[in-house]
Amino acid sequence: MKEVYLIRHAKSSWSNESLTDHDRPLNKRGKRDAPKMAEYLKETIDTIDVIVSSSAKRALRTARQFEAAFEDEIEEFLIESDLYHASRGEILRVISEIDNKYDRALVFGHNPGYTSFANLFSTIYIENVPTTGIVGVKFDVNNWNEVSEANGNVFFFTYPKKLD
Repeated sequence: MKEVYLIRHAKSSWSNESLTDHDRPLNKRGKRDAPKMAEYLKETIDTIDVIVSSSAKRALRTARQFEAAFEDEIEEFLIESDLYHASRGEILRVISEIDNKYDRALVFGHNPGYTSFANLFSTIYIENVPTTGIVGVKFDVNNWNEVSEANGNVFFFTYPKKLD
């Protein structure tokens, strides 16, 4: 069994229009929500093996908050530029390339790909994965390269406003 938690980056700032989309930082709400959601996930699942993050600044900052919450439990922190505005197919490919020594991964990225990906595996329609939203998908496989649309199921979905 392999388990992935897709985490959409926390709310980003649009205050500096000279920055590229890739370089936008977190805004005040994002800086508040990221550690809150990281602590919630830590209390819920306890351990994580690996973090894979989009190279975008807002995704990396969000991922670092989760890394801090899980402290020394994470064996590896990877930056994957292909997650920046990835399609659901690209997300699936990135997940399929995770090292098989890991069973549970956090993968940080962006919409609309994350909502589209979640709906591949959900029995109910998810209209939107909001900022700092977390979608857990279990894959009934022994190796990451076996993940497919046929063997995954959403078992977890939460976001900041749901916890308030």
